[in-house]
Amino acid sequence: MEIIKDWGHIRKHFNTSFRSNFHVTVASVNSANEPTATPIGSLFLNDNQRGFYFEKYPSKLPKHANQNKSICVLGVNSGTLYWLRSLYIGRFNTPPALKLYGELGIRRKATEQEIKRLKRRMRFTKLLKGNRYLWGDMEWVREVSFAQIEKVHLGKMTLGQ
Repeated sequence: MEIIKDWGHIRKHFNTSFRSNFHVTVASVNSANEPTATPIGSLFLNDNQRGFYFEKYPSKLPKHANQNKSICVLGVNSGTLYWLRSLYIGRFNTPPALKLYGELGIRRKATEQEIKRLKRRMRFTKLLKGNRYLWGDMEWVREVSFAQIEKVHLGKMTLGQ
C-alpha cells in the first residue's frame, strides 16, 4: 500500500474504523522517549496526506508536540459483520487495521468548515445530552501530516494483502 496512490482507500478505512470504534488511537513519545497512546474521537483526514483533530481533551499530545512531533495513528475496523464475514470465509477482503505514521503540526482555531465536519460526523447523537458535553464547544484543532502507511497483518487472514 502506498500513501499517495492509496490515500482514498486509507481515508475510507479510517472513516469505517471511526464508525465501528468512535475513535482512533494516536501513539506519541514523551520527552523521556517513552511511548503513550491517546484515543482521539475527532480525527479527520483531508487530501494530500494531511488532516486534523479537535484538541479539547488531549493533555499529553500537545506537550509531546513540543518535544517530539512523531506520531502513529492506528485505525481498526471493529465492525461485527465485517469480522464475522471475514472469519466465515477465512480471510479479510480489506485490511482490518492500518497504521499512519506522521507528525503533529500547529494548533490553531478551527475553521467553520472543520466544525461543520465534526457536527456532521456526530449528527446521530446531536439530541443526546452527552453530545453537548463532549462536542459542544470544540474550537481548537491540531494539524497532522502523514508520510507512511502500514497494514496490520494477521497471519493467513491477511495473506496476499
